[in-house]
Amino acid sequence: MKSSAAPSWLPDLERSGGPIYLSLADALGAAVTSGALKPGERLPTHRALASALDLDLTTVTRAYGEARRRGLIDAAAGRGTFVRPPPKGQDDRRPAVEVDLSMNLPPHPPAAEISARLSQTMAAILRRPDLPQLLSYHPSAGSADDRSAGAEWLSPLLPGLTAARVLVAGGGQAALMSLLTTLVPGGGTILTEAMTYPGLRAAASQAGIVPLGLDMDAEGLLPDALDEACARLKPAALYTIPTIQNPTTATMSPARRAAVAEVIRRHRLPVIEDDAYGLLPDQPPAPLATLVPEHVWYVATLSKCLFPALRVAYVVAPDQRRATRAQAALRATVQMPPPLSAAVATRWIGDGTAHEIVTAIRREARARQDLARRLLPPDVLDAHPEGHHVWLRLSPTCDAATFADRIRRSGLAVVPGGAFAVAPAAASATHDRRADNALRISLGAARNLDTLDGALTRIAAAMDEDQETTPEIV
Repeated sequence: MKSSAAPSWLPDLERSGGPIYLSLADALGAAVTSGALKPGERLPTHRALASALDLDLTTVTRAYGEARRRGLIDAAAGRGTFVRPPPKGQDDRRPAVEVDLSMNLPPHPPAAEISARLSQTMAAILRRPDLPQLLSYHPSAGSADDRSAGAEWLSPLLPGLTAARVLVAGGGQAALMSLLTTLVPGGGTILTEAMTYPGLRAAASQAGIVPLGLDMDAEGLLPDALDEACARLKPAALYTIPTIQNPTTATMSPARRAAVAEVIRRHRLPVIEDDAYGLLPDQPPAPLATLVPEHVWYVATLSKCLFPALRVAYVVAPDQRRATRAQAALRATVQMPPPLSAAVATRWIGDGTAHEIVTAIRREARARQDLARRLLPPDVLDAHPEGHHVWLRLSPTCDAATFADRIRRSGLAVVPGGAFAVAPAAASATHDRRADNALRISLGAARNLDTLDGALTRIAAAMDEDQETTPEIV
């Protein structure tokens, strides 16, 4: 297609799951929500968009029809299709987000004293006699002290862990990217839960890896679904979040973990266990890495229990030999973990500061979860009492993307479930819109409990309003 005829807007459908026409409608809604498409902006013709995306014309027509049903666009005979402007009397400009509940951040209660502690720690680090060495290049898997600190930090979850198996990475995303390139060949398949962390999908797409989703229930992925997919697809690896799953909050019981571990053992399946939230529960469940250590690569970031800007994560390899293999991938991906951040983490782990901060954050997380349970409908709310987010399931008559856009216009940001959906691994599966017709609401980013109270109250009121305006279906 010549550039002069190129469509003015092209969505990225590579990481979308389910029917293509719904993925296209979701992408259009996301573009409107983000402001990439402005009210009144003309959209590409059905034929131009179909040609640019290599889709059937009927698929684009169905997508535009779905977007029109959601109130996103209008069509005028002879003029084309346009982004629908806001209702009359409503400001065309997108209001600033007052409360952003879209980013899954840990809360920072005053009791954590993070600012004061960080200031004191950085001052102490800058007085170290070996500061010139600290500011230079470091081993790609972290210094010996940093790796030992990682082993100490994870010892409540992985008893007997030695520093030789621990690698220090510049954040969880760097760790995931390095493990994907280590374990999965380009064009290969990795299994995930049906709803999964978008960062994994992004990394897989960048590496040319295909993620396929497994059926889930209230405890996470189903062992039978994993077994069937392993036998039929011969995947290169499994990526799973067994504790406070992102986004659904599902946590595997000990029995479920044992059943999943048995399938992993039988198929000799490499596993990336993302335990970002593993240290949040007061009584943390045993990771899969303790059940099938010979197959599991364990990842634990400090972003969810301390703060994201620290950019420190720990990777635990199944053995020392494979740790050396992953170290090469880390070197190629990010060269080394950030030495100053690693120095802060190591100092805080050694003197108990990290434990004190986690305790304060856990206490605040409980209070925020209690508030969410009081304000949001309990029969459609999935949550963990010490997690940072909740999963709010909407009625079939309320579209999650449309709802998220509506409350975004009132100054609140949440993430619709479609952002987490993965194409199904099951050969006979069809995309069930009920599975992702939900919102992930992150509780930690609100400044305090009063701010969160106001935001959740507005969400609950918007849900009530939808119920009142939904016509009776006969």
